[in-house]
Order: sequence, then structure tokens, then C-alpha cells
Amino acid sequence: MADVLMPRATAVWLLDNTTLTFAQIAKFCGLHHLEVKGIADGDVAENMRGVDPIAGGILSREEIARGEENPDYVLQVATSKIDHIPQPKRKGSRYTPVIRRADKPDAVAWFIRNHPEVSDAQIIKLIGTTKATINNVRDKSHWNAQNIRPVDPVTLGLCSQIELDDVISRASDKRRKIEAEKAARAEGPGLAPAQDTPVVIEDEPEDAYKKNISADDVFRDFD
Repeated sequence: MADVLMPRATAVWLLDNTTLTFAQIAKFCGLHHLEVKGIADGDVAENMRGVDPIAGGILSREEIARGEENPDYVLQVATSKIDHIPQPKRKGSRYTPVIRRADKPDAVAWFIRNHPEVSDAQIIKLIGTTKATINNVRDKSHWNAQNIRPVDPVTLGLCSQIELDDVISRASDKRRKIEAEKAARAEGPGLAPAQDTPVVIEDEPEDAYKKNISADDVFRDFD
């Protein structure tokens, strides 16, 4: 299945401009062949405007010609002519447009309620907030505390779902490791306090002591 950005619109164009089979178009666009048939019959994607995959650089005319000549041929995505330059990793906190800044306390409240394992430093880096804001939301001393409602940062447009999942995953892994280390230290050999067996000393009867003392023992020290 090709990674087609607008699969249905691409299928519409291929149906209108080529003689490719439903199966070829379905496989290239990542659709079911019955869905492609529905598009051709007008039952699916009615009045949808087609998107030219040649202009988009994902399919060449030569590749279409190969597919039209051989119904069993599987269309291949065209190699991109644009060099993909890796973006440098962002350092420091994220810049947030002014219109979104008022939503940050809601995102902070969401982390505090749903993912306490995420550290303040991770929240600061992910949504571009400050330590003071996090503390104010946590202890309900924020100036707008009455109107703060927990909302996830993806819904608020403060980060992407991939970034959020990555932060939560790393925080969860770290929390599990810490808890495992604590459990290992608590249950390790030799760490539990020794249980001393109480020694019971039976008192010797007082009468028995008296019976063992003779007159010689009493006056022995006076010689």
C-alpha cells in the first residue's frame, strides 16, 4: 500500500484519467477494491474532485503506462526528488502562539490528573509552560483556577499526538524502573531486621537456694 495523502481523491483521478484496474488503484491508494468500485459507480466520494498523483510527485506517467499494459502490475511510488533534510532537535521550551497560551493551564491540569508520572521538566519542554504555572495549577493558587479544566494538550493544539505519546511512554518506563529498584532494595537478602528469639530465664525457686546453704557457708568469711 502506498502512502497516499488523499487516497480517495487520488483514486477519483486515476479512474477518470487511466485504464488501471480497480485492484491496481485500490492497492496503490490503500483502499478496498469494492470502495474503488463504489467510487467508479458514483456511490462513494460523490462530487469529490480528483487529485493528480503525477503533479504531486508520487506517481510517474511511465509507471501508469506499465500498469495499463499489465493488469497484474503493482504500481510503485515515485522516488522523491526533494532531499529530506533532518530537522535539528529543538532545545529549550516550545514557542506557543499567543492565542494558545491561555490554554496551557488546562493542559497542565490534565497532566496532573491523568499522568502524574510525567515530570515538571517534561511538561515544560512539551507545551512551553513554566515551573511557576505548574505549581500554581497544582496547589490551585492560579489566578484563573476556577476556570481551569483538564484538557489534553493535543486537543488544545499545544503538541502532536506522537510527541505526547513519547513523553508519557518515557515517563512510565522511568517510573517502573524506579519502583522495581525500590522493591528490590526492600526485598533484598539481609536487609530485613533479624528476629531475635527471646531467651526465657526460669527463676530458681527461693526455697531451693535456702536449702543449699549450710552453717559452714554462713560463717566461712569470719575466720
